[in-house]
Amino acid sequence: MRKTFLPLILGSLLTFAVSCGNNQNDSTDAAKEQNEQKRDSNTATGTALADSTKSDQNFLVEAASGGLMEVELGRVAQTNASSAKVKEFGQRMVTDHTKANDELKAVAASKNITIPTTPGEDQQKHIDELKGKKGADFDKAYMSMMVDDHNEDVSAFDKEANNGNDPDIKAFAAKTLPVLKEHLQMAKTTNDGLKK
Repeated sequence: MRKTFLPLILGSLLTFAVSCGNNQNDSTDAAKEQNEQKRDSNTATGTALADSTKSDQNFLVEAASGGLMEVELGRVAQTNASSAKVKEFGQRMVTDHTKANDELKAVAASKNITIPTTPGEDQQKHIDELKGKKGADFDKAYMSMMVDDHNEDVSAFDKEANNGNDPDIKAFAAKTLPVLKEHLQMAKTTNDGLKK
């Protein structure tokens, strides 16, 4: 009997190990999956997940991941940048995005929406890439990325502020949008200054 169960046990352990290894969703995917399960559960019981739709929830998930990346990269800029302007920009990212992240957490908690507590896989790749750069190389790569990233942020927050379904999430997006536009202008100005 022992000989029969040993292969079954080993097979089960191997299947478990492989499934765990293949199922390493990044934090944004995991949060979206949890929200999907909540929506399915609410649909089955006839209740709604607050007033938010899948797109509202996904907006908060992506915004949370992006905000965490902004804070982390702002901290990296404090040590890896050579330009005082880039360091100043990085500090502003830490301050403003920490505040926005706290507001986002409060909105998500009030809606029972799961958000990531660590940057998603794509954002982590940016962090890891920039951590390996120093001085002028860091300055150029960081500021170029900040221009691109804030262009995307402004577009996403504008879309949510104008087209979102959940009034609280729309209000958060509308309140944060002017700060992101200011960041975009600062990023462009700082990036242009590095080219001179």
